[in-house]
Amino acid sequence: MNKITMKLGHSPDADDAFMFYGMASGKVASDRIDFVHIIEEIQNLNKRAVKGELEVTAISAHAYLHVQDKYRILSCGASMGEGYGPIVVAKRHMDGLTEKKIGIPGKLTSAFLLLSIYADGFIPIEFPFDRVMEAVKDGEVDAGLIIHEGQLTYKDFGLTRILDLGELWAKDTSLPLPLGINTVRRNIENNLQKEILRVHKESIEYGLAHKDEALEYALKFGRGMQKDLGEKFVLMYVNEYTKDMGEKGKRALEFLFTRAFEKGIIKEKAKLDILEG
Repeated sequence: MNKITMKLGHSPDADDAFMFYGMASGKVASDRIDFVHIIEEIQNLNKRAVKGELEVTAISAHAYLHVQDKYRILSCGASMGEGYGPIVVAKRHMDGLTEKKIGIPGKLTSAFLLLSIYADGFIPIEFPFDRVMEAVKDGEVDAGLIIHEGQLTYKDFGLTRILDLGELWAKDTSLPLPLGINTVRRNIENNLQKEILRVHKESIEYGLAHKDEALEYALKFGRGMQKDLGEKFVLMYVNEYTKDMGEKGKRALEFLFTRAFEKGIIKEKAKLDILEG
């Protein structure tokens, strides 16, 4: 049987690398599909999903609102935090964000959606996610919206946390905070979508069952993080919801999109379409 080649997008981050270790190492494979890994920062993947360029891709939960006509959500591969999430940092404490220039990692990120839900009147300035803290430190912006391992390393830049979006979310609901999801393009035939889901889930399960070797691979994408910190970051976002978001994960996505609708950020409520095994 001739294999079909598909482009698989994910970010150059330790948690994504951990999830896809099984596939990248060849320990988990498909006899029907060859995956070509496209590794780009999440905002670029969001933009490519808007154009429908990749057959399978990680995207921000926020981006789903803009691509739901092209993609379905996989029930595995979600990045969800419990009691933690993106933060806003600055060189010093400030009272409110109104009229403040905030460096953000992209307008399609879930972090930006959360900030738009919980804050008003700020001026967003887009940067690559790994430039945001430098922009704050150098005074290009008043504050920065931080994702990925910056949530753990911002103090190394002499910055202080002024807003914790994970904590605000936890005050609103007992549901996990949905940040990233994996998706499959709708025009792929259903049996191949199921095969994509199977391989993704087995790759995640393989990483969790072989944590040391998966972490060794993942930390190559950790931008200099030490092993202990890298492991802490990876396991913050590769958890029970990553294997299968379940009903609680679905309700979390619905809650996020409902809050966005109530705030007037989106004009229509999203319709979740989740591929389950």
